[in-house]
Amino acid sequence: MRQAVINLKDILYALTGQNFPQLDFPIHSTVIDSRQVSSGSLFIALTGEHVDGHAYVQSAFKNGAHIALIEQDLPESLNTIDLREGHFQPDLINEITLPLCLRVEQTLTALQTIAAYWREKHPIPTVGITGSVGKTSTKELTAALLSQKYAVLKNPGNRNNEIGLPLTLLELDKRHERAVLEMGFYVPGEIQLLCDIAHPQIGVVTNIGTVHAERAGSQAVIARGKAELVEALPAAPEGVAILNMDDPWVRKMAEQTQARVFTYGIETPSDLMAKDIQIHGLEGLSCVISAFGEEHSIRSPLLGKFSVNTILCAVAVALTEGLDWETITTGLASSRLDLRLHPLKLPNGATILDDTYNASPASTIAALEFLHELSGRRVAILGDMLELGQYEHSDHYAVGLTASKTADYLVLIGERVKIIASAALENRFPKENMQLFPDSKSAAGHVLDLIQKDDMVLVKGSNIMRMDQIITTLKGGR
Repeated sequence: MRQAVINLKDILYALTGQNFPQLDFPIHSTVIDSRQVSSGSLFIALTGEHVDGHAYVQSAFKNGAHIALIEQDLPESLNTIDLREGHFQPDLINEITLPLCLRVEQTLTALQTIAAYWREKHPIPTVGITGSVGKTSTKELTAALLSQKYAVLKNPGNRNNEIGLPLTLLELDKRHERAVLEMGFYVPGEIQLLCDIAHPQIGVVTNIGTVHAERAGSQAVIARGKAELVEALPAAPEGVAILNMDDPWVRKMAEQTQARVFTYGIETPSDLMAKDIQIHGLEGLSCVISAFGEEHSIRSPLLGKFSVNTILCAVAVALTEGLDWETITTGLASSRLDLRLHPLKLPNGATILDDTYNASPASTIAALEFLHELSGRRVAILGDMLELGQYEHSDHYAVGLTASKTADYLVLIGERVKIIASAALENRFPKENMQLFPDSKSAAGHVLDLIQKDDMVLVKGSNIMRMDQIITTLKGGR
């Protein structure tokens, strides 16, 4: 059984402001999926667009949950304490038995309230990371560097939203010395909410792109939403905003924070800069990092020039948190993270660059530029990029222009990729070296026939395009 983290008395204090010290019932995990319940879990019954967690409360109890947060009436056979204003009767608390339902107004708000309370009980330095591209990579590398000196909590995967971040914070325990939290964005106000829960002292903004413009409306709105992180930081010297000077949208955020500003960049004069960048194909990269009048040579197994920004972000946090350069360079050289562009050798000698996690215009262009640096026939298998809103045509067109100069063969999947095809053909890409398919399933068999020995094959597209089906087919062969 996992070590207990939070307990019932903490939950009740967070939700009611009243202390019940006798209710020291341990909670070993907090989950929103009844299939993930283990003995001693807290189950949060969320009402989603397609699934209502209240239908699985009894299943959660059967699997060993001790507590369930609910916002709907459930069968009277379930032991329930109503915590809603006007309904709560503290005298009944002494009579409880487990398993127990706690009725609240809104389960999501209650989850966030409990997480904020738990975060306050663990006042450790916390790093918030946001941006349009590179959040997850930056979070992973930052956590890896800090882990050389501290016990670090980080979001698993990309659990970076109003549900995932609170769930992550509820894993905090007395062992943790630092937290590194990725913060996602869809609409203005979301990052402010996450900051209200997590209270970061260090804020990192990687860049501002057009991802999620369909929901946010414009790049300017996205920039305002991302800036909520630096606006929420405490004033200097406690607060530190780490900003990408090469991105004009991020550069402006230096004027929007009371925190100390620590800048990084490649092209623009910054506190932390990378130069003499050398790309070593699938072996990684090397460069020289200059900071505060010193220069340090580093080597990293991360792939492509775009990874230099990830390295600069992580190094900036590491320096802020007191790591020395020897520890940093050693950590960079040894950090083989489960990040983007996983190289996979096929039986026929071809190499697959699996970048199917997701796709934005900036990350796709960066991946194509990396593909161009490799030897062999370069095949780019690209799917639609979604949620670009008003930038859908211009961004697909920009990818098409880059693809025409970096790839030898194009396989395009979806509807929007027709814009990529048009741009590539206008830029004199050979029509006979291009295939279009409506979906991944229809493309899979053709791709298997296409790939030859020593090909370098990039596979990338938005999650909904199921580009992973292409990888599965290529792995399986015939």
